Amino acid sequence: MTKFKSQGFGRTFKNARKGFRLVFKSEINIRIHLIIAALVVILALLLNFSALEFSLLLFVIGLVIVAEMLNTAIEFALDSIYHNRYSKMVGMAKDISAGAVMFATLISILVGIILFGSHLLKLL
Repeated sequence: MTKFKSQGFGRTFKNARKGFRLVFKSEINIRIHLIIAALVVILALLLNFSALEFSLLLFVIGLVIVAEMLNTAIEFALDSIYHNRYSKMVGMAKDISAGAVMFATLISILVGIILFGSHLLKLL
């Protein structure tokens, strides 16, 4: 068994928390996503979203956060391997991972428009 597999369950969570802190400290975009997510959750609570609506909202928020974290991990890994030297293939990989974040964000915006739109129209 490798040293990584013998770390134990508690250590796994400690490493995951460390990873979240690292991405939070190093990436402005994830902080923006989290602030917007908090505001959206508060608004959903004020509008009395159903459990299903709230679950869908949390799912798309999670989708964006996970995409942003994977994008950051890919960027760090490639920068580490290529020592921050320019490579067309590295640039393409980074662009693709950034595109994944953009796509996840656009999908979450559309879901938000559908969910919040119906509730806001009821108020008018």
